[in-house]
Amino acid sequence: MSEGTIPLLPSIDDTIESCMTGCRITHLIPSLLVALAWVFDAQQTFISIFTDVEPTWHCKNPEDTICSSSSSPCNLEKNSWAWDAPTYSSVVSEWDLQCSAPALVPLPASAFFMGCLIGGLLVSTLADSIFGRKRLLVFSCFAMSVAGILAVFSPNIWIYAAMRFICGFARATVGTCAMVLCTEIVGKKWREIVSIISFVCFTLGFLSLPVIAYLCRMVSWRFLYLWTSIPSLCYTVLVYFFVQESPRWLLVRGRKDEAIETLKTISALSGNIITSSFSRLQCFDEQTCDTGALSTMKMLWDRKWAMRRLTAIMTVSLGVGLFYYGMPLNVGNLGSNLYLSVTFNALAEFPASLVTFFLVGKFNRRSSLLALSTISGICSLCCVLSNELIPERVQMVIEIVSFFSACTCFNIIMIYSIELFPTCVRNSALALIRQALVLGGVLAPILVVKGREKKFWSFGVFGLVIFCCGLFTVCLPETQGRSICDTMEEEEYKETDNQARNGP
Repeated sequence: MSEGTIPLLPSIDDTIESCMTGCRITHLIPSLLVALAWVFDAQQTFISIFTDVEPTWHCKNPEDTICSSSSSPCNLEKNSWAWDAPTYSSVVSEWDLQCSAPALVPLPASAFFMGCLIGGLLVSTLADSIFGRKRLLVFSCFAMSVAGILAVFSPNIWIYAAMRFICGFARATVGTCAMVLCTEIVGKKWREIVSIISFVCFTLGFLSLPVIAYLCRMVSWRFLYLWTSIPSLCYTVLVYFFVQESPRWLLVRGRKDEAIETLKTISALSGNIITSSFSRLQCFDEQTCDTGALSTMKMLWDRKWAMRRLTAIMTVSLGVGLFYYGMPLNVGNLGSNLYLSVTFNALAEFPASLVTFFLVGKFNRRSSLLALSTISGICSLCCVLSNELIPERVQMVIEIVSFFSACTCFNIIMIYSIELFPTCVRNSALALIRQALVLGGVLAPILVVKGREKKFWSFGVFGLVIFCCGLFTVCLPETQGRSICDTMEEEEYKETDNQARNGP
């Protein structure tokens, strides 16, 4: 060992790995149940594509030349035109927002993402410090579901935006807690697989929206919230009764007895009979991380290597988030069928999950992120070109390719982030990274509205941002094939040992 290296502490990962190995499908059931949270996460994230859309309209009198030549109903007399769908099918038509200030229509969507941003910053550390992964997941899913149900009773745009803010605040930690928990209750062999399953669940949630919205197209937009929020509420009950807390979190918090009981349950599901492995856990008599609500943030702040990693991955996430959340909202600016465009974008996430599984096993994380963000940026910039240069159908294909690349980037970032940070700060770090993704979502609706006037403000800005932010990937260490750490000391040892092996 070179001078200055930190002595390696007993690894929790090595100690409990034998308790989590097994081939029975029952071993994966709790993890798969946790992954389902991503279904409802996706539904609440993209539901405004259909509830807040501006419906198409028609002239009541086809011979009215003034009406027929107008591209907007704002300059027409109210009795000269009508919506193609019932007025209560969208918040825009129900509350006459089509001619309102440009910032009013995207207000609910921006409020949702702003709630995600603030909620992630204020609540995410509780999963590492006080509540743990399971309890915070249950609380977040419950609050998100209740907020969605309350949105049904909104009398105006302001109350509706407030409900969307609360929903976003609660939703902020759903995906983070679900991802961390489902990967911490399985062994290394299954970790990447359950991560991919989480992404597939998110895709299923996204894909279910155009189906539900199409079935509800002739009724009130409020039914869309009922059909997504009530199942989410039922799911919360299942998680509360049938999912265990992360044994890794229990161990680093000094709750050894609870961790051993949880590991015994996991071992039984795996078909293992473990005796000696539990005795090795006796060395973890005390917690290895601070317990304060903000202690995890302090640990990240005090370590230069942690802040360097966090800053770089958050910058990459900002560009990916702007693109990932903005592109589905922006498909209407292509002029194609909304239901088909959203469906194609949702379907693009299925192969993205499969490609992610292939990439994380065969290629390193940094090269994959850099290549995919570059492809997304170039394809998005191509969509700025006029329909005369690139036909509408070709533009749709290019847009789907760009969104597919961004989806794969999103998936790799989530897996990469779990590997970059140890257990005692993992949820907080992952939450901050997701907040960078969400910050892009806050800005996206505004750019989408501007893009209705000029494509560059949506497709052009999206492409430039994801390309430039993707370059920060080169500042991150490679983690492919590396076991995850549980304490900051373990991670520092690996960082120092790697520098000693490879040089500064």
